[in-house]
Amino acid sequence: MVFYRVTGAAFRAALVAGAIATPSLLLTTQNIETPELVVFAAIIAGLLVFLEYNTVFPSFVEFRDAPPLNRLRFFAFFGTILALTLIAKNAAAPTDVTAALAGFGAQVGDMLDFPYSPVRLVVLMLPQDAPPALLTDLRVAAAMSYTICLSAIILFAAAIRVRGWPTGKGSFNVWTNLPLFDPTGGGDVVERLYRDARVNIILGVLLPFIIPAAVKLASSMIDPLMLSNPHVMIWTIAAWAFLPASLIMRGIAMSRIADLIEDKRRRTYAQAEDMQTV
Repeated sequence: MVFYRVTGAAFRAALVAGAIATPSLLLTTQNIETPELVVFAAIIAGLLVFLEYNTVFPSFVEFRDAPPLNRLRFFAFFGTILALTLIAKNAAAPTDVTAALAGFGAQVGDMLDFPYSPVRLVVLMLPQDAPPALLTDLRVAAAMSYTICLSAIILFAAAIRVRGWPTGKGSFNVWTNLPLFDPTGGGDVVERLYRDARVNIILGVLLPFIIPAAVKLASSMIDPLMLSNPHVMIWTIAAWAFLPASLIMRGIAMSRIADLIEDKRRRTYAQAEDMQTV
């Protein structure tokens, strides 16, 4: 049991560290000013994941024993980083894979770049005198990252609908999977879960629209042309797409947990009434 826990934690830590280091490893022809910072961030992230999954008692990672939520989160994160890195690599060292991915991203960008869409708002962050090539690259990156993260949300919703997540393979331990949620914090647990779920979903839906507008308003302090650096573009667009998607999935998950608790209460009350009538 201990061996499986240690090896599982080490495997997860290696995946997270590798995902963070992917742009620096693949974009070898691109200059990066702080490679030590990337290595340090990868090591720290991997260490935190290892310590979290190597212990029986949870600390901060939610839904760690309720797959596939965290796996889909990692899929969205790593898939976005990898796709944007390969697309950026296509400009310097094209291959069949990078060219096909860049072509697919261009098609998706054309479809999602319509008025008032999140992709259009991201493109509008750039000043009017921005190079056309940068506009195209940003459109492709935003469309690909948005598509990947949206796919993760759809897959998670399907897991709830088809597999009955999280009870498809057994009971659900609220304490283990929601270590940051205090059931004694005041108020009804179900109502608090529903409220947190609504807040997370609303924020997740609005953030792709709010972030570009905030960057545009703060253009005097934040230079949008920094996105011409492939590493800056990869991490900025990945965060823009992944953070809202993660909030939406968290909101859906908490709403599902609230539904389960409410159903269990209803069954318990019904059983108590039946026993009183006997």
